[in-house]
Amino acid sequence: MRNHSNKNLPADYLAGLKENWRSDALSGFLVFLIAMPLSLGIAKASEFPPVMGLLTAIIGGVVVSILAGSKLTIKGPAAGLIVIVAGAVNEFGAGNPDPLHGWHLALGTIVVAGVIQILFGLLKLGSLSEFFPNSVIHGMLAAIGLIIFSKQIHTLLGIDPATLKGKEPLELYEMIPNSIMNANPKIALIGVLGLVIVFGLPNINNRFIKRIPSPVIVLLLAIPLAMWLDFKGTEPAYAMVKVGKFMDEVKINVDFSGWHQTGIFVKYVILFALIGSIESLLTVKAIDGLDPHKRKSDTNRDLIAVGLGNTLSGILGGLPMISEVARSSANVNNGAKTRWANFFHGVFLLLSVIAIPFVMELIPNAALAALLIGVGYRLASPKEFINTYKIGSEQLIIFSTTIFFTLFVDLLVGVFAGIFIKLVIELMNGASFNTMFSIKAQVEKKGQDLYEVKITSPATFSNLISFKKQFDLIPNTANVTLDFAESRLIDHTFMEMLHRYEEDFHDNGGHISLIGFENHHYSSLHPFSLRTYLNNPSIITRNTLNKRQQELADYAMANGLEFEERIKSKMVKLSLSPFMIARKAKTIENLLVGSTDNYNYFFADIYLEEGAYLTKMGRNMTVVYVSGIRNELPDFSLEKEGLLDLLGFSASQDIDFKNYPLFSKRYLLTSNAPNKVRSLFSDDLIRFFETENNIFVECVNNSLLIHSDSGLLEANDLEAYTEKVKKLLGLLFR
Repeated sequence: MRNHSNKNLPADYLAGLKENWRSDALSGFLVFLIAMPLSLGIAKASEFPPVMGLLTAIIGGVVVSILAGSKLTIKGPAAGLIVIVAGAVNEFGAGNPDPLHGWHLALGTIVVAGVIQILFGLLKLGSLSEFFPNSVIHGMLAAIGLIIFSKQIHTLLGIDPATLKGKEPLELYEMIPNSIMNANPKIALIGVLGLVIVFGLPNINNRFIKRIPSPVIVLLLAIPLAMWLDFKGTEPAYAMVKVGKFMDEVKINVDFSGWHQTGIFVKYVILFALIGSIESLLTVKAIDGLDPHKRKSDTNRDLIAVGLGNTLSGILGGLPMISEVARSSANVNNGAKTRWANFFHGVFLLLSVIAIPFVMELIPNAALAALLIGVGYRLASPKEFINTYKIGSEQLIIFSTTIFFTLFVDLLVGVFAGIFIKLVIELMNGASFNTMFSIKAQVEKKGQDLYEVKITSPATFSNLISFKKQFDLIPNTANVTLDFAESRLIDHTFMEMLHRYEEDFHDNGGHISLIGFENHHYSSLHPFSLRTYLNNPSIITRNTLNKRQQELADYAMANGLEFEERIKSKMVKLSLSPFMIARKAKTIENLLVGSTDNYNYFFADIYLEEGAYLTKMGRNMTVVYVSGIRNELPDFSLEKEGLLDLLGFSASQDIDFKNYPLFSKRYLLTSNAPNKVRSLFSDDLIRFFETENNIFVECVNNSLLIHSDSGLLEANDLEAYTEKVKKLLGLLFR
């Protein structure tokens, strides 16, 4: 049973359009700037006519947005499906002289897969993604990233695509030295420039440039450079994007005769339906976590909408679509409020492909290859391997197995190989066949909004859906204790799901307590690591302080503070929950608690995750929480000014001070009580922020959260930082 308040939520459908059209149109336009080159590049890399990438995104925006069960996701073609789509085209087209034959037959599998996705939604299988272990999914995506790189690096260097036909990923990697030796200098120049932008932009300190999407900068430089180098007149046809007349291309393009090749047809129907649904559902779930209004999507309805979109797209010649994570994350960051942002992004794409196709045909394919290599790198980044290992060595085995079999056999085999290894590892660690798909959970109501749930069997990814069916009957306004004392195994996927439940309950006024892990061995220090029951608990060694924690403990003792390396009280999280930046916190640890005559405070390390699962970026920071303040302060937020704020498109009204242009340019100061904030911000306080340009503050309910972008504070930095905080508080409490 779920309980969500509708208070202050953006309206939906026509009322939402009337209420939020400005912010949604702006976000839709900014997403369009990202989607246009990526849609062209994904289609070309998938062996589809490039214009069909635009068709897919247009259908995803103009049609699917109205039907979708999610409010902020952007529907369109995805890099995560490139390998499957290109595989279908090549297998169906093998031996046929018509270069479009494979495309027409692949469309038949997309249409059938779309119908299956509709059935998934009608059968309420929106929780389908929960069944697949995270390490398998990330391993699959990492393998796809490696395959994308193996193909696009040759395009970036200007190699004739005809020489790459039918090559396996490992063969393509072997060809890289030869391609470098035979690179087309002009094409490679644009490709390398694109790579420099894609990989260099995140490291630029200029916040104005940093907020411009890298695809936009790549095109702004690549198109004029290609014109100056006379690509149209001097380079081969494969160097440039070919769009053609959009309206002439949009027709019934599907051919179902591929059904006669039963094995190939069934394989790709399964891949499109299964992998497409999983990727789409993961994005929906991730974007729900980014939604400032904490709205929960109807995943079953969203599957139906995506299935309808894929059916229509396949009939007309388009690629399979999903809820695409990078564009959806950008949509949230751009300030979108409703489904109309997706609609506007589709409208802008439609207008551009009708009105300015000649501009699109000025885009060098090497520039698109650079963008796709950037996408491939994100999927297979070394950080993916490191982060997986940090969760537990067994997760790295599952992750690596999935990659290996995907690269050396195919994607479907890779996924099932990863799941098989996951099951073997869990059977070796205490899982049983009897409870593989059905969990033993005893739910007992102890009082008004008070529940206790005892888990007496292993809790794993394979019986997670069984657990959800029981646990979802508990209102998320309740206080629930989950006892794992009798469970022999709790795996990473299950622990991560519990964390999402904790966030959901917390957002709705409830609370979840996890107990019973005293006799369990953790596979790593990661908060979601696998836990196995030990018959001899005396061998467990936990809570050993690392070097930094020991230094913090020593600092606390020397300065009369209390130190906790693990947060024992739920009050800490409740205290931080009203603050925007703390809502993104995945872990809170290393507390230094103190007080003065005028206020109470604590330092805490928080780990933030920003973005959705494929665009997710983690960072650590030390924050200072101040409460028990005797002065009455208005609610306000002082943060770094962003691109939209500088351009005047921010949804929040910036409070500027004419006499302090540096402060007004550097900071975004917002409040529902602007006059009180103007009175609070004295000349001395403003000058303090101009001098200390890396301190940011939120004030909510007369409590403060102070932080910087400097990451974690070391023990020897605490004294100087404490003095800055004291000076700031003195100016605020004057």
